[in-house]
Amino acid sequence: MGTMRMCSRSGCREAAAATLTYVYADSTAVLGPLATFAEPHCYDLCTLHAGRLSVPRGWEVLRLAMPSTPTGPGPDDLLALVDAVREAAGTPAAEPAALGQRGLKSALEPPAGAATAAPGRRSHLRILRD
Repeated sequence: MGTMRMCSRSGCREAAAATLTYVYADSTAVLGPLATFAEPHCYDLCTLHAGRLSVPRGWEVLRLAMPSTPTGPGPDDLLALVDAVREAAGTPAAEPAALGQRGLKSALEPPAGAATAAPGRRSHLRILRD
């Protein structure tokens, strides 16, 4: 298994407990459980910094429930997250094929070159195998 991820805040040496993702198109910051994979467009935060999160004026913060024991998100959880961000922004729900076109760069997207979708279908979700 990989090494423990640390808080992204400068000078902090605490273990990461949450992941922060910005949805710029919707002026929303999503703070939730630590993502399964570290992604370049997300920020891992310790409990202290996650609790002190502030965003620019006019932005919304969507705080997802933090589980007491870490679990991996399932496809339904990820789709619910996307729908919640859109609802908070007052944006109508998009078709699944259009989700990757909205600029949401986060732990919800597979790394470049990952083949997780059926042929001919573009997917923004990563499938984790046991």
